[in-house]
Amino acid sequence: MARQETKQLTFDGITVPLLPYVRTSDGHIIEWNRDRIVRQIVEETKLVETFYGYEGADEATAQEIALAVENRIKNMGLKSLSGPLIREIVNITLLEKGMVQYRNVCTRVGTPVFDAHQIDVGRGFEAHDNANLQENAETSHKKKADKISKEQYLLQLPPALADHHLSGEMHIHDLEYFGTRPFCQDWDLRYFFYYGLMPDGNGTKASVAGPAKRAEVAILHAVKALGSAQTNFAGGQGYYNFLTFLAPYMEGMVYNEIKQNMQMFVYEMTQMMVARGGQLVFSSIQLSPGVPTLWQDKPCIYQGKIWDGKSAPLRTYGEFEREVRLLFKALMEVMLEGDYWGKPFNFPKPEISIEPDFMNEREEFNHRNPDLPTFQELYLMTFELASKFGTPYYDNQLPAYRGAGKGISCYQCCAYQFSTLADKDSDFDKKLLFEDGRHFSMGSWQVVSVNCPRAAYNAEGDDARLFSELKALMDVAVEIFRIKRRWMDLIRANSRMPFAMQRPKDPNTGERGALAVDLEGLVYTIGVVGVNEMVQHHTGKQLHESKEAFKLAIRAMTEMELYGRELSKKNNMTIALARTPAETTGQRFAVADLLDRRYHNFALKVIKGDIEEGLEKLGTSRDLPVYYTNGTHVAPGANVTLTKRMEIEHVFFPIVDGGNIFHIWLGEARPDPRGLMDMAMKLCRNTQIGYFAFTRDITVSLRQFHEMRSDKRSITPWVSSDFPIKA
Repeated sequence: MARQETKQLTFDGITVPLLPYVRTSDGHIIEWNRDRIVRQIVEETKLVETFYGYEGADEATAQEIALAVENRIKNMGLKSLSGPLIREIVNITLLEKGMVQYRNVCTRVGTPVFDAHQIDVGRGFEAHDNANLQENAETSHKKKADKISKEQYLLQLPPALADHHLSGEMHIHDLEYFGTRPFCQDWDLRYFFYYGLMPDGNGTKASVAGPAKRAEVAILHAVKALGSAQTNFAGGQGYYNFLTFLAPYMEGMVYNEIKQNMQMFVYEMTQMMVARGGQLVFSSIQLSPGVPTLWQDKPCIYQGKIWDGKSAPLRTYGEFEREVRLLFKALMEVMLEGDYWGKPFNFPKPEISIEPDFMNEREEFNHRNPDLPTFQELYLMTFELASKFGTPYYDNQLPAYRGAGKGISCYQCCAYQFSTLADKDSDFDKKLLFEDGRHFSMGSWQVVSVNCPRAAYNAEGDDARLFSELKALMDVAVEIFRIKRRWMDLIRANSRMPFAMQRPKDPNTGERGALAVDLEGLVYTIGVVGVNEMVQHHTGKQLHESKEAFKLAIRAMTEMELYGRELSKKNNMTIALARTPAETTGQRFAVADLLDRRYHNFALKVIKGDIEEGLEKLGTSRDLPVYYTNGTHVAPGANVTLTKRMEIEHVFFPIVDGGNIFHIWLGEARPDPRGLMDMAMKLCRNTQIGYFAFTRDITVSLRQFHEMRSDKRSITPWVSSDFPIKA
């Protein structure tokens, strides 16, 4: 037996171990026992069946490995042993015997003490990767967990797929959450107004609240629902059609009370430091200045009732036009005022919906209610906010491809576009009526971005090969998605997403209600990075420098879009093509190509940023000041007019249908809001840009407690009445 082989008698007749006592990872000191290694190998290598589809080690194999480990330790003459040290020796033995998959599931994941300390003091691992994280202990804890989780999931992935990520061919976003949760979610607020709030998803760890009866409770439920959702998702959380669904709670309320409620909502969202790593909830709300036509005649859902004339008197959202307009006005005023120091509110992101419904005034309503703001007046307030802080994002639903009036559509999170069309959703009408709890649920399972410049490097100037290389990367992304789906099935089977999978008690029937999130309806997103550098290498010119480069980019994105549809049908998953959601991915791809001798010289000719400093630090740091241009954008430093940039970038919006954004940089200037509005509305009517934002440079003094304002007063030169755009 293993225990007899590892003990010996002393001259005094006392039996002592041949090998030192073992300090275990769970905090005990025990005698050496080879059988523990055998049990560990048999049990842990079962994971290769889950992750790779191979067979785990049998008893005989495990005994052979354990004996080899024991002999090795004897020969080392060690004075002390620990669980981690024994595991290292087991892993070395497995590698020596060519059992790489067994080693991958038996190895430890962790970080050196030095690296852990660097994280504690705000340096080292991904120290500048997420601007939303705070400088606090909770962030340090998250960074350590992230580092371990990323290592774990790369080991769990088949080695070839993991290498695609590690080599910089593609990037698995939020890798630290890959094995435990979906990416992002856009919520239907009616769900919580009907069922109430169950923050833990099952009612065992948190108190359960019934449906809100009062406005302030409805506000708090809306806030806490997004905070709770962050525990089940890796990315942003948002609300579609926020003001319309909230409006019935504000019925008849005077304006000052409405504004107080909006102020409470904004402050709650920007002071609730409860999301991952002690950060704010990455949140967004879609805002319309009136009740959309689609919802005018639909029954209201609030106070735990469907006001359809059956379970409660008939009340429709169209009755609450007054409340929606005042809510919009109040929210804009709160955001324009800023916080106590006068700083802008970072969250929730106000997603201003530019819809056909609101391009013309409802004159009869305005005539009856002369004290209420018009659509134009409300939209103008958003441009005052854009001029002052650059806060709003604009969701342009005027282009035909957006399908306004034919379904539900919104931009959310990091410029992702989600939609549900009536002709593609058999339950669409039932969701409009909240029939049997059916509601809208939109989001993404996972994002994987592809390195487009590298595809060009491999194509060697051949168009057909370029398209083939891009499609091959998409194939790899789909393999990653398939694994994600399989792993998430395990998470769901073990009830590890309780908030997303909750089925609360129906307040009227007492039965279990509808599932919170339609997980089968979540999309899989493929992000594109560096299209500008891809065509620059392939044609010798950037997007803005030649028609040949521009046309090649359009052709490449169209090929990817069409292939995405083909992959969607083949794999029974909805695949969307999008601008990648993290600018750091463009940096990571550029650095990876500089590090790879096969691509180094190619990358040197097209990467953007401070190339000289990047090369100086190449051997000592990965955080280099170089990058590939994000998505299908024109290079930020390109010497082109705003009009020219629009002419190029707007063409890609219908193709990159999973999400895109157009940036308009204001610098430190404060343009006239009416000029901004005039320009923006022409952009909305004359281009296919579906999502855009005005970005201001703002400096806040932490000593003087206010924004440091520039002396510049001039309006930026690109704001003009003449705004020609070639479609």
